[in-house]
Amino acid sequence: MLPKDYSGTYKNPQEMTRLKKSTPARIGIGHCGPRYTTKAMLAFRAAQARANDAVQLEVPDTVIKQLGVFEVKTKCSNKYEMLTRPDWGRLFDDETKKIISERCEHNVDVEIYFGDGLCSPSIAANIPDLYQGMKAGLEAEGIHVGTPFFVRYCRVNTARTIGPLLNAKLTCVLIGERPGLITNESMSAYMAMHANPQMSESDYKVVSNISRVGMPPVEAAAYIVEIMLDMLKHT
Repeated sequence: MLPKDYSGTYKNPQEMTRLKKSTPARIGIGHCGPRYTTKAMLAFRAAQARANDAVQLEVPDTVIKQLGVFEVKTKCSNKYEMLTRPDWGRLFDDETKKIISERCEHNVDVEIYFGDGLCSPSIAANIPDLYQGMKAGLEAEGIHVGTPFFVRYCRVNTARTIGPLLNAKLTCVLIGERPGLITNESMSAYMAMHANPQMSESDYKVVSNISRVGMPPVEAAAYIVEIMLDMLKHT
């Protein structure tokens, strides 16, 4: 933050204005004595509430219908279990694995699916542009893209089951990431070649902060396609 003079005002207010316009981060928000101003405090609490809601809310059935995909869920039966039993959020029961196997193509180059993760609003906010951009970019390069679907109460390591179940060369989960105080719609793409139960966390390649205030979905789609093509070529 820019230095102040003894009167408490910024020495270069024009520069502070420029900085504030260049970022959604909370800089130069002012204070009243040792406390934030009322406006800044209320904005902070509203952002915190939106972040809490993003974790707790369900992805509406209407959103899944609009995406035109089928839905399955992990061994978790609700959000509370997903948050308290992350191990269940990585696993499917036998009936669910059968549904995925029967409704999805096998032996594809790239399998892409969607998960609510820790940010349910990210599905509606990002998937329409992100997935279509990825699919179009990959198919333009002759890459066979598998059947998309949605996983409720999803954790990243569902990929360890999906990859070998469908025998996909590259498995990608587009999943809601932990929300912050700037956006409650952020998403990540986790990609792994020949995903399997024995793989480690370091085997994933990750693109994070996909959102309107981070990397926009259309831009992220092009970037992810570049990474996937490189992975398919060299792995």
